[in-house]
Amino acid sequence: MNYLITIIGPTAIGKTSLSIALAQHFNCDIVSCDSRQFYKEMKIGTAVPSDDELAAVPHHFIQNKSIFENYTVGDFEKEAIAKLDELFKKNNIQIMVGGSGLYVDAILKGFDNFPEIDNSIREKINYNFEKLGLVYLQQKLNELDPDYYQKIAIENPQTVQNPQRMKRFIEVCIGTGRPYSSFLNQKKNERNFTPIVIGLEAERAIIYNRINQRVDSMITEGLVKEAENLFPNKHLNALQTVGYRELFDYFEGKTTLDFAAEEIKKNTRRFAKRQLTWFKRTENAKWFDYKTNLNTIVNLISNYTE
Repeated sequence: MNYLITIIGPTAIGKTSLSIALAQHFNCDIVSCDSRQFYKEMKIGTAVPSDDELAAVPHHFIQNKSIFENYTVGDFEKEAIAKLDELFKKNNIQIMVGGSGLYVDAILKGFDNFPEIDNSIREKINYNFEKLGLVYLQQKLNELDPDYYQKIAIENPQTVQNPQRMKRFIEVCIGTGRPYSSFLNQKKNERNFTPIVIGLEAERAIIYNRINQRVDSMITEGLVKEAENLFPNKHLNALQTVGYRELFDYFEGKTTLDFAAEEIKKNTRRFAKRQLTWFKRTENAKWFDYKTNLNTIVNLISNYTE
């Protein structure tokens, strides 16, 4: 029997340090499913583990892609499952860690299978988006799949602000003549592992304080310079994320640096709240206070694996 220890929780809660401690205890690797840490050009603003942390145990899917590559959750699912199949041959316990709920679900549950869509449909949607903007995408999805649009607008509002995701929903609706949501929750691919999901949490004030401290550290470590180097490519999908958008506004003269830093903190706090909402729906997750002793978590895992 294979076991995938999966560590979830909001940003800045301590998932990285716990994953390394567990990987050292069980002598296994770590598969990252943080969709922001895939990109090698985005090190500081995505809180990539330090060089010492990366050297402590083998990590996979960290800074392995470029912002110029088109990398989807479906691509990640295929590559991560293949990597896990390889790792399980060495050790029947492996660890996955990350704060991207959709990517966690893709590995634990399997990604929904969608039909291929004609390129002409994609081109027409892109053309209308260029002319009419994001509001066209939002109105179109609300027209074609109103139930799904309302669901994501409430549960994951960042999604309705993401042009790439919205275009995908609409092209499926138009290309198949069916609502996008009708393809969800189909029978998923079976997995060759049993997930053991460990959630880390803390009081909201503690989480927010840790986020504020992390943003201050990022600024000190050179986030502004990193974002400045990426500014010419600000249109890329990978850069439509907290920590970079706010600084792009500063570079364009729309805000001050102090204001941008406070916006990063505020938007990261909002992101953490959405993460918790998503992860709290995870089936059979065992939640621990972020200060819980390592042995307590190891003992819980051992009860399943021994």
